[in-house]
Amino acid sequence: MARGVARLVVRAADGATRLVTDLLGASPAAGRERISEHELRDLVAANTVLDPDERRIIDEVLVAGASLVREVMMPRTEVVFLAAGLTLAEAERLVRAEPHTRYPVVDGTHDDVVGFVHLRDVLLRPDLDRATTVGRVSREVKRLPGSKRVLAALTEMRREGHHLAVVVDEYGGTAGIVTCEDLIEELVGEIHDEHAGPPEPVSAGLPAVVDGRLNLADFAERTGVPLPTGPYETVGGYVMAALGRLPVAGDEVPVTASDDPSATDPADGWLLRVLTLDGRRVSRVAVSAARLPEPRREAAAAAAPADVARASVREVTAAAEPAASRPAGPS
Repeated sequence: MARGVARLVVRAADGATRLVTDLLGASPAAGRERISEHELRDLVAANTVLDPDERRIIDEVLVAGASLVREVMMPRTEVVFLAAGLTLAEAERLVRAEPHTRYPVVDGTHDDVVGFVHLRDVLLRPDLDRATTVGRVSREVKRLPGSKRVLAALTEMRREGHHLAVVVDEYGGTAGIVTCEDLIEELVGEIHDEHAGPPEPVSAGLPAVVDGRLNLADFAERTGVPLPTGPYETVGGYVMAALGRLPVAGDEVPVTASDDPSATDPADGWLLRVLTLDGRRVSRVAVSAARLPEPRREAAAAAAPADVARASVREVTAAAEPAASRPAGPS
């Protein structure tokens, strides 16, 4: 099913490109290198032939296609790896307790991925001896750089017939894995099969409680809170970077809407609070409108005695004025 949806998505993207170039009077191949994404957006916005639905489809394809594979992958800390030396009997006990259908196979560390096995390879191969190792039945696995665009990755995986790929970071290590379904969901939204329970309702706005693995774009869409970009992909990563240490439950991080990091106006900010951790990873984060920071409250409290002191000085000064300067009253 996932491959069928992938074909539809890629064809829709190709169709959108052909539609735009046809409207401009050019072929899809001609000048493709000369038209940037920004220029294409401007051309779509300025064209009066496209109806609102066509504009929306093209815009969504461009937005989703600009996402990076590392933004939609399953990080390595969440991946279940199988050692190549495991027997099928040993692997069966492991995979029966997990919800996945494909498992990367490693020969050593998690950076040494030698292939992957499908659930059927472990459970439904009566022709194999149960003492056969997982490494013997593993299949070739594709590798993708984390910096690759989602749409390009989906097109490449579909063309080569891969459903799972290992995502490699800039140092050559394993950053995580990504499936065709992950890439498709980035383009068309969540896909729920008949075996999955009903999806939990997701309400936008504040206050909200979100998963720490939520990427910055989805976090902004769900909460309306824009987080600054940096060396992180998720809201949990932002919290860790802002704290400058490993977070603990109860940690709070203020977020200002102003570009000025020193701005502390509570009307222009929000507060992120760490609710739970999964090991060292931020699991759940509460998001709300920012409270008045403690220093501001202390300053406001200190201002009150100063006001009283100034009022006292004015009263003393008035009492010391010469009697002649005061208006005459009845004797």
